[in-house]
Amino acid sequence: MSQPIRSQPEGAARVSSVDGPLDGLELARALKDSGSADGDPFWREVFSRLLAIGLVEARAQETSLTSTLGLDAIDLRKAIAAHAPHPLAVAVAHRASIAIRDDEEQMVFDLLVAHGVDEAPETRWLAAMVARRAMQPNHLWQDLGLADRSWLNELLRRYFPALHAGNTADMKWKKYFYRRLCELEGFALCTAPSCRECCDFDRCFGAEDGESLLAQRRRATERMSDMRHLS
Repeated sequence: MSQPIRSQPEGAARVSSVDGPLDGLELARALKDSGSADGDPFWREVFSRLLAIGLVEARAQETSLTSTLGLDAIDLRKAIAAHAPHPLAVAVAHRASIAIRDDEEQMVFDLLVAHGVDEAPETRWLAAMVARRAMQPNHLWQDLGLADRSWLNELLRRYFPALHAGNTADMKWKKYFYRRLCELEGFALCTAPSCRECCDFDRCFGAEDGESLLAQRRRATERMSDMRHLS
């Protein structure tokens, strides 16, 4: 697993405490440092990265933190106050909205909650955020703001262990979620007699490499800064 980083109405919830795009990696570092050093360091790392990617995208898309993370105002305030009370995050959380899930997202959320390690608020918050981010188009580990897939594996092992244990063939996690949902509904995800005989094998089991979204956002921020200096 990669090393951790070192130490209302919808329209009203804009990320606007500072001007310009946010450096996601620096923000994740600041969010992590704003919380208490007590508790599980893995949770602090994961939550700070999730919160950072949510804030970066909310700023870029001019939308709310609820929209990017899937947590409503009450849960955002509680989570941020407990784990990352950075002034920017606190300000945005107090202007968040009500979380609304469509049917697909609700099914993923219910699957995660049903396999949660406990009934702690953090586990439910994580289920909501993973379900919302799973609706995005990239690898799931990228859309969660994590450094690579090994972080996602560890997250699911810790917080959704029964679900993690079932992925014995190391299927891509989004594909695995939908496979489980199909099984619960009583039908097959595909018509091939076995995965190894399927023409889409690589789509379900291929490598999930690439650059983290927080690193991509940092490079975009640096390019914009360079362009401003040149102009």
